[in-house]
Amino acid sequence: MDIVQYAMDHHDHIYYLVGGVSLIIELAVIGLGGPLLFFGIAAFITGALTSLGIINGWEIELFTLGIVTGIIALILWKPLKNFQNSGGGSDTSSDMIGRDVKAASDIDAHSGKIRFSGIDWNARLQDTSVSKIDEGQMCQIIAVEGTTMLVKPLNS
Repeated sequence: MDIVQYAMDHHDHIYYLVGGVSLIIELAVIGLGGPLLFFGIAAFITGALTSLGIINGWEIELFTLGIVTGIIALILWKPLKNFQNSGGGSDTSSDMIGRDVKAASDIDAHSGKIRFSGIDWNARLQDTSVSKIDEGQMCQIIAVEGTTMLVKPLNS
């Protein structure tokens, strides 16, 4: 039995194969971005419907694949985007984050200096609800953008 005849006799296996390959590519290469995820899930559902004899024939199967892909995309798009944009926890990109430091100069939303580990670092306010941090006042490093420390007053 050649491969073409096998594919013609076992449509459901082709959908399972296509679904599996789509999901592998989605997870390994794209990283849960969406399109192949929706298509892969729809291919598995179409394969299951074909296996159960609910749908039959290439035309109906391909139509079902397209419709189910669209429905799954409508259902999962927003939850996936919310999941991807959820942040992933606190910023641990620098060991300076969370440290209490002294302002080496007045710090406002645009500029300033802090003193950390014997070095003056560029700083600016993270939160604009405070107009400035005075020189000598204690503040906390909230985030790091390049070589600039984003800080907030320690008492807030």
